[in-house]
Amino acid sequence: MTVKNFKSQIFNPKSRARGGYITILVLVFAAVFMTTTASLIGFIFIQNKLHFAKENREKAIQIAEAGLDYYKWFLSHFPDDFQDGTGNVGPYNHTYNDPEGGEIGTFSLTINENQICEAAYSVDIISEGWAKNDPSLKRKVFGRYARPSVAEYAFIINSSVWAGPDYEITGRYHSNGGVRMDGYNESIVTSSVEEWQCSSTFGCNPTQTKPGIFGEGSGSELWEFPTTPIDFAGITVDLVDMKERAQTNGIYFNPYGGNSDRRGYHLIFKDNGTIDAYRVTETSYAMSIHIDDMGGGWKRDYHTIVNEQFIGNYNIPSDCGLIFAESKIWIEGTINGKITVVAANISNPNITPDIILEGNINYTTLDGSDGLTAIAERSVLIPLESPDNMNIRGIFIAQNGYFGRNLYPCWYSPYDHRNSLTTNGSIVSNIRVGTKWGYTGGGCGFEQWSGYSERDNFYDRILATDPPPLTPFTSDDFRFIEWRAD
Repeated sequence: MTVKNFKSQIFNPKSRARGGYITILVLVFAAVFMTTTASLIGFIFIQNKLHFAKENREKAIQIAEAGLDYYKWFLSHFPDDFQDGTGNVGPYNHTYNDPEGGEIGTFSLTINENQICEAAYSVDIISEGWAKNDPSLKRKVFGRYARPSVAEYAFIINSSVWAGPDYEITGRYHSNGGVRMDGYNESIVTSSVEEWQCSSTFGCNPTQTKPGIFGEGSGSELWEFPTTPIDFAGITVDLVDMKERAQTNGIYFNPYGGNSDRRGYHLIFKDNGTIDAYRVTETSYAMSIHIDDMGGGWKRDYHTIVNEQFIGNYNIPSDCGLIFAESKIWIEGTINGKITVVAANISNPNITPDIILEGNINYTTLDGSDGLTAIAERSVLIPLESPDNMNIRGIFIAQNGYFGRNLYPCWYSPYDHRNSLTTNGSIVSNIRVGTKWGYTGGGCGFEQWSGYSERDNFYDRILATDPPPLTPFTSDDFRFIEWRAD
């Protein structure tokens, strides 16, 4: 037995170094493993937290949407209650339950009734929802609940109509009669009839049976017929109610001119939110053929103002921009605010006044804060001496007559031929519309035309959801006309 060799093995420096290296490696790998494990656990935890946050966020928006659905149901049963049946100021909180799983979360409702001229026209509902598991994650949805207005359409016509090849139409186009569509349409065109009798006044000679919509216009894939008619009687506004509201909160002009359509009021809208009002005391006439009586011969149109008297400058109330005149009126100018102007004679049912579009009608801004609705008990007309390039903005409603420009012959050159007519808004007409006509005779020769050479119509998307006061509806059924989420 040799003690020397044993001691040399135990105290060998190289052996000790190798042992130290191994220890260090073990510690390093252990540290890496622990760090990786901790990171992985942290990652899994964060992902799990994000998953639940995403799930609760999705639940929150669903709960908020349920709040809108609830108040839609509530208003269908209690249409005049904007305080959730409490009689108190909101917001109004409701627990949202799953029939099988119990409470899921809560939605909180803020209700704002929109009124103008002391009449409600829409309800704005803000619903904020959150899940029970995480009340800190909240989502909001906004809905505007209202009856759909005529402003959703570019045209609503209660009879058959012909849109010529020079027409360009952007917006829904509806006729309760037949449609000959030779123009260019970018939206849905609908007719309430399956077929109709197309006569010579619609370019069919001899009279022929045609489909509900036919023609050479583009966009035929957007033609739909037959569709449900729009109740034109339902569009007819309550003129007595509008008169009373104008007398109380708006501007009212009493009857002037008796049974004559030669006199009335000339209203010039100013960009400062006022109107200059004139009493029209004298007019001159032009001979024309009327749209509603194409075979009835020449008639006198007393639309050209010769003399007028200044009445005054009127401030249009911001909370009730309603102007009611019981006489024929001429309108033009720049609209500031939301304004509705009405020409109707309530005092004498035998008189049905017209509105004459004397000149261009524009808005001070195009952000939706300005808008015009013009309602005539009979017709909305463009006169002989209208601008060569005419621009009109607004919703134009001919309650019992028609919208258009009568046929003025070559005798009145150069006014018989006008260049362009651009309409931004909606046209609602009981009888067919027309702003360009072909004709022969009248001492003018063959294949003549009268009116505007080019016509462009664009519906106003903003007015569709926020129209001027007391603009008529196309349905009595309320629905969400606007919806958005945060």
